[in-house]
Amino acid sequence: MFMILILFIVFFLGLPIGFALGIVSTVQIVQMGVSMNMVTQRLFSGIDSTTLTAVLLFTLAGSLMMKGGMSDRLISFADALVGHLPSGMAMVSVLACMFFAALTGAAVAAAAAIGGIMIPVMLEKGYDKGFTSSLLATASSIGPIIPPSIPLLIYGVIASCSVAKLFIGGIIPGILMGVSLMAVSYFVGKKRGYIGRPKRATAKEIFTAAKSAVFALLIPVIILGGIMSGIFTATESASIAVVYALLIGIFIYKTLPLREILASLIDASKTTGMVLLVVGFASLFTWVISMQMLPARLTELMSSVIHSKYLFLLVVNVILLIAGTFIDTTSAVLIFSPLFLPMAQSFGIDPIHLGVVIAVNLSIGMCTPPLGVCLFVTSGITQLPLKGMFRDLIPQLAALVIVLLIITYFPWTVTALPALVA
Repeated sequence: MFMILILFIVFFLGLPIGFALGIVSTVQIVQMGVSMNMVTQRLFSGIDSTTLTAVLLFTLAGSLMMKGGMSDRLISFADALVGHLPSGMAMVSVLACMFFAALTGAAVAAAAAIGGIMIPVMLEKGYDKGFTSSLLATASSIGPIIPPSIPLLIYGVIASCSVAKLFIGGIIPGILMGVSLMAVSYFVGKKRGYIGRPKRATAKEIFTAAKSAVFALLIPVIILGGIMSGIFTATESASIAVVYALLIGIFIYKTLPLREILASLIDASKTTGMVLLVVGFASLFTWVISMQMLPARLTELMSSVIHSKYLFLLVVNVILLIAGTFIDTTSAVLIFSPLFLPMAQSFGIDPIHLGVVIAVNLSIGMCTPPLGVCLFVTSGITQLPLKGMFRDLIPQLAALVIVLLIITYFPWTVTALPALVA
C-alpha cells in the first residue's frame, strides 16, 4: 500500500502518470534485488498485443471522421429528430454527441467537435453560458462508453476478456447517459423558456438529413454488426473504420484533403505514443505489485471489511469517481483494474460488468471538477470560468451518477446484449 501512496505523491508533484509509474516501479525493482532487464522485458510485453493496434486505428479513424466533416451532418440529422422539443438545441447537442461517440469513442474529441459547432449556436439562441458549457462537457463523456471505446479496449487487454463483448456492453449504459441528460435539458428548458425550432421537422426533412448523414451513421452499424455476427474482431473493425473514413471523406463528401489526412496521422501517432508509454509502464507496475502480492493483500483486507458485492461495488464507485477527477481515463484503467479484478472475481462479478462500470465512472470524472478535462474544453470555447458552470453542472452530474448506480446494481443493463454474442 505504501507503494500506491508514493505513486500518488509523485503524481501530485506534477510528474506525468506514465513516468510516475515507471519511476516508482523501477525503484521497487531495485529494492527487490531483481535484474533491471525486467524493466525492458515488461515494457515490451506490456505493449506487445495485437489488440492494442486498435488504439491507433480507432484514434486515426476518429480524427479522419472529425476532419472529414461528419460532425456537421450528424448535427443536422439530430436537429431534424429532436430540434423541435423544449431545449431543442440542447437535445440536438446530446444526441449529436451520442452519434459522434459511435464514430470516435473519445470524450475530448466530442467536446471539441460538437461543442465547437453547437455552443455558438446555443448562445446565439439565448441559452445560458453555464448551462451550455456544462451540458456539452457532460454529453461528451458518453464518448468512451458507446462503442468503439479506447478505455474498454485497454481494460479488455488487462482483464483478458472479450473486447467485442465489452463494446456491446457499453451500448445500453451509453444510451441511458444520453437519455438522462436529455431529461435534465427538457426540464431546464421548460423552466427557463428555452424553445426549440418553430415546428417539428417533416418526414421529408428528416429523410433529407438522414440521407446526408447516412454514410456517417453506417459506421457504427458496420462495426457492431460485424463484431456481433462474428465476421471480424474488434481490432479488425478498427482497420475497417479507417478505410471507410478515408473512402467517405475523399470520394463521397470530398472534404478530406491530403494535408488533413497527414494531420490526422500525426495526431493519432502522438496520442497512441502517449497511451502506449503509459500502458508499458503500467504493465511494469502491475508486475511489481503482483510480485509483492498487493492485489491479494488488498483483496484480503477489503474482504475483512466488505462482505457484500454490493458494498464492494459502492466502494469501487466512490474511489473511481474521485480518482477520475484528477487522473486521465487510460491511466486510471491501467492502475485500478488489476487492483479491483481479483476481489470482483471473488464476489462472482462478471468482468464485462466491472469493465463498463469502471469506464462509466472514469467518463463521469472527465466532466467533474476540479480537473475534468472536458470542462476545460468547453470553458475554452465559451470563455466561462469553471465556477460559472457549477449551478447547471450539478443536476447533470447527478443524472449521470443515477445512471451509474443503475448499471452498477442492475448488471443485466450491461451483460444482456453481450450474452447474445457467441
